[in-house]
Amino acid sequence: MTAPIVLWLRDDLRTGDHPALHAAVSSGKPVLPLFILDDAAAGAWRAGGAARWWLHHALEALEMPVLRREGDSATILDEVIEATGADTVFWTRRYEPFAIGQDRKIKADLKARGIRVASFPGRTLFEPFGIRQKNGGPYKVFTPYFRQWQSGLGHLVCLPRPDATRWSDHGLDNDDLRLLPTAPDWAGGLRESWRVSEEAARERLDAFVEEALDSYAKDRDFPAIAGVSRLSPFLHAGLISPRQIVARLQMVEDERTFAYLRQIAWRDFAAHCLFHNPAMPETSLRAGFEAFPWRDDAERLRAWQEGRTGFPVVDAGMRELWQTGYMHNRVRMLTGSFLTKNLMIHWRSGLEWFHDTLVDADLANNSMGWQWVAGSGIDAAPYFRIFNPTVQGERFDPNGDYVRRFVPELARLPAEWIHKPADAPADVLDRADVRLGASYPSPIVDHATARNRALEAFRNMKAS
Repeated sequence: MTAPIVLWLRDDLRTGDHPALHAAVSSGKPVLPLFILDDAAAGAWRAGGAARWWLHHALEALEMPVLRREGDSATILDEVIEATGADTVFWTRRYEPFAIGQDRKIKADLKARGIRVASFPGRTLFEPFGIRQKNGGPYKVFTPYFRQWQSGLGHLVCLPRPDATRWSDHGLDNDDLRLLPTAPDWAGGLRESWRVSEEAARERLDAFVEEALDSYAKDRDFPAIAGVSRLSPFLHAGLISPRQIVARLQMVEDERTFAYLRQIAWRDFAAHCLFHNPAMPETSLRAGFEAFPWRDDAERLRAWQEGRTGFPVVDAGMRELWQTGYMHNRVRMLTGSFLTKNLMIHWRSGLEWFHDTLVDADLANNSMGWQWVAGSGIDAAPYFRIFNPTVQGERFDPNGDYVRRFVPELARLPAEWIHKPADAPADVLDRADVRLGASYPSPIVDHATARNRALEAFRNMKAS
């Protein structure tokens, strides 16, 4: 029996444009795809509930006979190698700090025992160590990074989906990974919102390019409009590669793709930042923010998490997140600003909640995004940029359609008042059957007061 190549799958659950799979198939040997759920290695950053739901369905839809195991990765790899006689292990590189350390140790241990190990790109378009400043250091500002990123694109060609693959007939049993919620089953909204498969990712990309790309630059900030691709969870789990996306964009006119290309580059930049700043999920990259007087306010944190702040666009975003596992990017900025500046609650609390509830909970994107909105990270928004949630709602959800969808108790309010029910006349609230403090909460903070408090804390932090 020919010894198989073990293809250790992680966040690369696809068959198309998969360098590690392509190399394994090209060898002519049988291929044994293996997925290991190793929560202990990831520690605090183990996949959250929504991402686990997505992972289950991604594995179910994957067009490979995947051996599924749970436990310590090194131990399970040893067991599989021993049982099958495999002498080669391939995988796609990861860039999270815990993953880099684990992969390096496993690679060294296997090589010391005569096992061939090869790792491949595929998570990002350009690897985090592949783009550098002229002095050799990493970038800390997106715009010059993007210029170099864009100049290196060239004409992209994707690897084909392999056919006539020899899958290993290993005879090993699968573990029950228990990825779906059962008591209670809270995933009904996720099931209604997503079809999880490699095919669904390709169809979503085609639909975006054909129907929304032309207006993406102007529509992407309006959460009630289907103006964004919603490809982020597919990218996170590797059901589609960034190269597949950019190659598809290269089939249309350049000027139409610029705004969306920037978003793909931002994703690469996040991986670049995490790779070169491995403490980014834990520690403010602008050191002064570690001394910022963050507030420990469990009651208001819970109100924010549950969409009960009394600010309709914030509440709509938090409820969209809970119901669908997703939140529109503009609203991510608004809800993040509200938590860190209106409530002055540490960005790590927001990061942890998003990590558990997002189906696209990518550690690099998530931690960079939270530090950006808090003002504490690389290329961050200035701290004094404090979004007014009422004004932002009126600007980006002018008719209130987004709020009406996710905060239905406000659905009968006219657009003039839907983003500021606390200011609405009593007769308007009566006709809309809105009872402040009962059917819908009163604002948990006064925005102007909270803004001044946050700015004063920031000035004091700088002065010290």
